[in-house]
Amino acid sequence: MMNDNCIFCKIAAGEIPSYTVYEDDDFKAFMDISPASKGHTILIPKKHADNLYELDETVASKLLPVAKKIATALKTELQCEGLNLLQNNGEIAGQTVFHFHMHLIPRYEGDQVVVKWVQEKYEGEPLDQLSARIKKHI
Repeated sequence: MMNDNCIFCKIAAGEIPSYTVYEDDDFKAFMDISPASKGHTILIPKKHADNLYELDETVASKLLPVAKKIATALKTELQCEGLNLLQNNGEIAGQTVFHFHMHLIPRYEGDQVVVKWVQEKYEGEPLDQLSARIKKHI
């Protein structure tokens, strides 16, 4: 399925050019044109899903092995010292393109990439109760 208004669907279909680093029947990976670091790559499923919640289970099961191939290629070619996998769901989480996508961001000593949150002490509902309530939905 393709969404005619989706820029990533158009990239997946070849309607918009991209600097593709990987492509198969289910996925396309291309260089981010506004990269956080050298080699920043975006991995998308070709079939449109707005976010993780809508992602087809079969496609989801293939996603991490493909991400690993790309991450390994980035590490080999760029000699990066680490790599962040970043995937946002919903505007509140920082998602700006509403087609599921995963960022592979190579990390280098001294780079200016910031992926951070403040660790706080959790003082809400006891974790045994919270985990039990969540578990009921899995």
